[in-house]
Amino acid sequence: MTTLKERLRDDLTAAIKARDELRSSTLRLTLTAVNRAEVAGKEKRELSDAEVVQVVQGEAKKRRDAATAFADAGRPEAAEREQAEGTVLAEYLPKQLSDEELAAIVAEAVAESGASGPQAMGAVMKVVRPKVAGLAEGGRVSAAVKAALANR
Repeated sequence: MTTLKERLRDDLTAAIKARDELRSSTLRLTLTAVNRAEVAGKEKRELSDAEVVQVVQGEAKKRRDAATAFADAGRPEAAEREQAEGTVLAEYLPKQLSDEELAAIVAEAVAESGASGPQAMGAVMKVVRPKVAGLAEGGRVSAAVKAALANR
């Protein structure tokens, strides 16, 4: 079975051969981020697939943030490029939870923790975070928890 890092490398090679500039530059930047994460710390090590997914998620978040910044600055062509790069990266990430699935997990966690009111946000987040790790962005999770606690 190939690792996610090997898949990224293979897809980069294919993109270069196909002269797909957007895909090859995106994958090249992502592999650089993975390599940087591998040499961070005291000694070089090989990242697990889960750790590579975290790196790819970080890169995808950078693209979303940059796209928003470019759109707000009146630079739609740059924003479109960032969104296109984000779309390429999304292929390497686990499928995200739908709003309904996320709401169900949050509701279950609120019931499980017996929390009520906005001051219980931290307690509920502790229960929810491991269940949705890699499947939902932090901002979406905290918004769902806030909404669930506001209804209690």
